[in-house]
Order: sequence, then C-alpha cells, then structure tokens
Amino acid sequence: MSHVKNPQLAAQGMQKLDWAQRNMPVLAEIRKRFEKEKPFANKNIACCLHVTKETGILALALKAGGARVSLCGSNPLSTQDDVAAALAEKGIEVFAWRGIGKEDYYKAVNSALDVLPHVVIDDGADLINTLHQSRRELLPNIVGGQEETTTGVIRLRAMAADGKLEFPVIAVNDTPTKHYFDNYYGTSQGTLDAIMRSTNALVAGKHFVVAGYGWCGKGMAVRAHGMGAKVTITEVDPVKALAAHMDGFTVTTMDEAAKYGDFFVTLTGDKDVLTKKHFEKMKDGAILANSGHFDCEIDVAGLQKLAKSKQTLRDNLDEYTLPSGRRVFLIGEGRLANLAAAEGHSSEIMDLSFSDQALAAEHLLKKGKTLKSGVHLLPDALDQFVAQTKLDTQGVKIDKLSAEQEHYLKSWQHGT
Repeated sequence: MSHVKNPQLAAQGMQKLDWAQRNMPVLAEIRKRFEKEKPFANKNIACCLHVTKETGILALALKAGGARVSLCGSNPLSTQDDVAAALAEKGIEVFAWRGIGKEDYYKAVNSALDVLPHVVIDDGADLINTLHQSRRELLPNIVGGQEETTTGVIRLRAMAADGKLEFPVIAVNDTPTKHYFDNYYGTSQGTLDAIMRSTNALVAGKHFVVAGYGWCGKGMAVRAHGMGAKVTITEVDPVKALAAHMDGFTVTTMDEAAKYGDFFVTLTGDKDVLTKKHFEKMKDGAILANSGHFDCEIDVAGLQKLAKSKQTLRDNLDEYTLPSGRRVFLIGEGRLANLAAAEGHSSEIMDLSFSDQALAAEHLLKKGKTLKSGVHLLPDALDQFVAQTKLDTQGVKIDKLSAEQEHYLKSWQHGT
C-alpha cells in the first residue's frame, strides 16, 4: 500500500512522466526488450531514489520487465508529489512525499524493504545501510545492490574496507556514462537552475566559489564561468587543485574565498565545508547552496545559532541576518539544491544514468551469485551499449576500427 501526499495529483504527474518518456529514448529501447523478455519475473526490486519524473520512467521499465517495484525517496525535499501519486496509480509501491521528517523517512525506507527485495537500487546508501543495521533478516534474499551517487559509493567502499558489506554492489556512479554526464552536466545545470529559481540573481561578473573539483565541481565551474562568473575553486586534493589551477580558475582556501564570494556551492561529499568561521567573513548578500547528497556540507545548525534572525524570502530561500547586520541567503535548507529548489537533472541526462541502472539490475540477477561481496563496476560492454544507443537516437555517427587497427592496438610487436 503506497503512502503519498496527495493521490489527486496523479493526473498532473502522468503528464510529467509522459514528458520524461519522450526525452529518454535509450531507456525506452531497454524497456521494450524488458517487456518481451521479462528478466525480472518473480523478482522484487526496492529503490531509494529521488522521486522525480525520470526516476518514474526507470521504475516503470523495471515493472515492465516483470518486477515488483517499491520506491522511497532518498532526500526529504526531492520528491515530486504529483509524480509519486502517478507512480502509485501505475502500480509502483511508493513511500515518499516532499518535506518528510526524519522518523517518517526511515519508516518509508523500511516500507520499501518490506517487499523482500532481491535487488536494491540506492542513492546515498541509506537503503543498504538500513539492510545491514536493522533489517538483517532480509540479507539472505539479496542478490545484489546498486548505488547512484558519489556520496553513497564513498560510504559503501568504507563498509567494504571494514568487511561489513555483505553482498555485491555495482557502483553505477562510477560508470562513465553516468559520471561523465550526470555529475558533470546534470548537477551543474540543475544547481544553476535552483539558484535562478530561488534568487533570480545575476551570475555574470560575480565571484562564484565552488567547493570540490570532482566531476560535479568541474561541471559547476565551467557552467558558472560560461555565465560570466569569476570562478574560485577550493580543494583538499592537490591533484584536483592543480587541475583547477591549470584549467584557469582561481584556487585558494575557503577561509580566503569566504571574504569575497557572492555565490558558494558545495559539492564535496564531506561535512563542514562551510562553517561559522566562514559565515562570519562573508559579505552582505552571499548566497549559499549545497549540491552534495547530504545536508552536512553547510553547517546549517551553526548558521542558525549564529544568526540573530531568520526569515523566508522566497520559495526555498531563507535569509539569515548575522550579528554584524550582514545577511547570507541559504537555498533549499542546505539540502541537495538542484532537487530541493529545482527539478533535478534533465530527462536527457537521466536517460543515461537510469539506463545504466536498468542494465545493472538485469546483470545482477544474471551474475550476482558469482560476484563477491564488495563494490563492483558495471561491465564496460553495458556502458558502451548505453553510449552507442544514445548516439544512435541523436543521429550521430562515429568511426569504427578496422580489423587491422584493432590488432595493432592489442599487439606489442610493432615498434617505431
């Protein structure tokens, strides 16, 4: 029995699903095959993902393949209530609503697990973490899991290193057709969309501080620069910092950047990236956004404690007035901005990521019992299939190696 905020929103959600379906041609091709072959017949799949129209297309593709699918949200502010209602009407077991509290959040996670899953699809590792901590009776039924985001992969690798991860998990986030596009193009565009919707502030000519120069940070820096911003990167990894420097961006510490930044976006996967000592240095009008998975990158509790007053100015925009009289503005409560204050990644981008997820689920049911517990990569052949199919749907043609060229690349005998 699904639990959504308002079942009456289903018709509106259906329209969103239709829009996403039109813009996800690779997943549509995979779904057609699933409908014929039923690879998930008599199998249960539990998902903890952002409940968006794009996620809905993935859930429906899995259902078309014969699966019983349950879905809970992976972030309190990322659920689109109309989409949740539509999916419930279409036979997906949905336990999600926007603004869910912490207690209900974990109730929803457990409800999703009540389907007794064979495969789990996670975004942030809360589902897998719950399985290992409080729902261990379900572990014997699990063939394998999948993880969608950088933060979740970090947690799962830590579990594996400690010998605590008890089944194989495919790090879909580390698949090229995921992080080259979803993280690089999707996160940056969605975050800028959130900033525009929440503030309507001009980016051109402003100082835009990006914390973290991984795939998400790289994309964020390029998009902000493309809008005319003067971009500063903060990093803890010397190799990434050097790359940012050679890419032409200013690289400095957050202590220094805090003094002059107009916009701050955190994309590190770590905690306490922006804290009290930074807030106290910020200029009047500084705008803060987090696009890391969890709401710990910006110390929101510390900001609330420091501020002498707080008010909500616009949807998803809170103004904090500091003792000095200077104001800083926080987007989406410090939660994942591109989903809390916008619609997340575009359908065209998620077509790649969720095609990877669909194929990963099929791969696990075929090969999962032969895989050791731990974190695994999606087979390269599946990644190549997704990329080639996307090119085909876009009408893009590429060269192919001749037999002689393939032999040359694999040989060692040829010298200068």
